[in-house]
Amino acid sequence: MATLTEVVPWESHTIRMFGKEHPQPRLVAWFGDRGSEYSYSGLVMTVRPWIPVVQELREIAESYAGVMFNSVLINLYRNGDDKVSWHRDNEPELGSTPTIASMSLGVTRRFKFRHLDSKEVVPVDLAPGSLVVMSGLSQTCWEHEVPRQAAVIEPRINLTFRQVRPG
Repeated sequence: MATLTEVVPWESHTIRMFGKEHPQPRLVAWFGDRGSEYSYSGLVMTVRPWIPVVQELREIAESYAGVMFNSVLINLYRNGDDKVSWHRDNEPELGSTPTIASMSLGVTRRFKFRHLDSKEVVPVDLAPGSLVVMSGLSQTCWEHEVPRQAAVIEPRINLTFRQVRPG
């Protein structure tokens, strides 16, 4: 956590949601293999080459997920005011059934899944070192979020490893 906080070149962006521009409520960085550019919510991420600490974490995620990843979106939630709203990782460059390994470091944060048809919500508290692997139809049938938690005053880093297909 400390190493990532120091060495990752954190970026602050504006994203487009529902036709309006909003400051992204967290800091981000994108690492990956050459050609693994990625875009979401009107934001195009420029790929940075892997750094050793992120490469080591990628190897851990790959060993658990059973998938090779060529990129990672790293999110820094500075405190409980930073969040990500309900969404699915369904961008075309991820393919129709992507596998995404989401690794959590730092403070425990709430993570929620919501079924698109039944609206069932499944909350999970992600402690430091947690790894959630979303695969198969998870991005087709479910959406997920990290809600605002005002009582949280410490940071969390989340690494979402993925396989981006060249556009």
